[in-house]
Amino acid sequence: MPVKRIKVGVVFGGKSGEHEVSLQSAKSVMEALNPHQYTIVPIGISKSGRWHVGKNAMKALEEEQKAQVTSGSPASFINQQVGGLTPIVPKSTAAPVPATLASDVDVVIPVMHGTYGEDGSIQGLLELMDVAYVGAGVLASAVGLDKIVMKQVFGSVGLPQVRYVGCTRKTWQARSNDIIREVEAAFGYPCFVKPANLGSSVGISKVKNRSELERAVELAAQYDRKVIIEEGLDVREVEVAVLGNDTPQISVPGEIVPSNEFYDYDAKYIGGASKLIIPAELTEEQRSAIDRYAAQAFQAIDCSGLARIDFFIEKSTGRVLVNEINTMPGFTRYSMYPKLWEASGMSYAKLLDTLIELAIERNNEKRELRRSFDPE
Repeated sequence: MPVKRIKVGVVFGGKSGEHEVSLQSAKSVMEALNPHQYTIVPIGISKSGRWHVGKNAMKALEEEQKAQVTSGSPASFINQQVGGLTPIVPKSTAAPVPATLASDVDVVIPVMHGTYGEDGSIQGLLELMDVAYVGAGVLASAVGLDKIVMKQVFGSVGLPQVRYVGCTRKTWQARSNDIIREVEAAFGYPCFVKPANLGSSVGISKVKNRSELERAVELAAQYDRKVIIEEGLDVREVEVAVLGNDTPQISVPGEIVPSNEFYDYDAKYIGGASKLIIPAELTEEQRSAIDRYAAQAFQAIDCSGLARIDFFIEKSTGRVLVNEINTMPGFTRYSMYPKLWEASGMSYAKLLDTLIELAIERNNEKRELRRSFDPE
């Protein structure tokens, strides 16, 4: 008797500035899923919010993107006119959510990065439909994406971090001079300016003086209403991959040696000259601290399924600092997350199998909970 295949909905695209990265990740995931074990249901969301289901979903998104290029509409955030980046502000023409999510899949892999995909939005939709899904829940997704809230939570459990100042777009417009003085008094230059709710190094600037700071905040504020300004230290960048629910496993660490001055979008996806050193050369004390901090960070935001956690190692002192958690990291075969697990002895295909198992396990656990209106 043939084994029943698990129906896996792979959701990708979306209205985030990381739309293209999502498509790359989704292609790798769908190619790696064993067709004898899974029935794959591609579910694409275009930049305009349209849902496309079925084998032509990826093609539909790519064709819409080409049409936007032809018509002159912004189809990508790669644009040399505004510091290499242009925010996407599409009009919402979303079609109804397909019934496929509620009735025709056993589990969903939301391979969506950044806003709308990694901030709890798609996770909330899946929760309402009672569909098992891979990765962090609503709370962990939202906290993990918002760098300011994330740092506040990490600070509350004593995790070491760089110093930072956060502000909203309106606060900056109302009292930018006060914020500049606060930054200069707290840690000065150089420093990094980032949108609080975005990934893939989009909208990030390294600044060395006051005028650069002003321009960098204006750029970051085009991508999000909240901006974070972080202390710039001379550091090594080390990452680990985390896998699990309540008892997370930690991969071997990997070090990134960026081809540019810092690990920006070009260094990640375009230049191709950045180096990945796996495993990273660390002292036993540093490795122990990274493993400990990674588990603490994962559990502090109540994460589940997977996460990539990024660290700084200060060159002058060797101290380990938590940089950020990424609850839906890049998932191409060449992305850091699967490469770290491959170096730890787990293949890309096995990694996907495990994530699907963890998603179903967590959903079954939630279904066992009593509701207040349940009869005795």
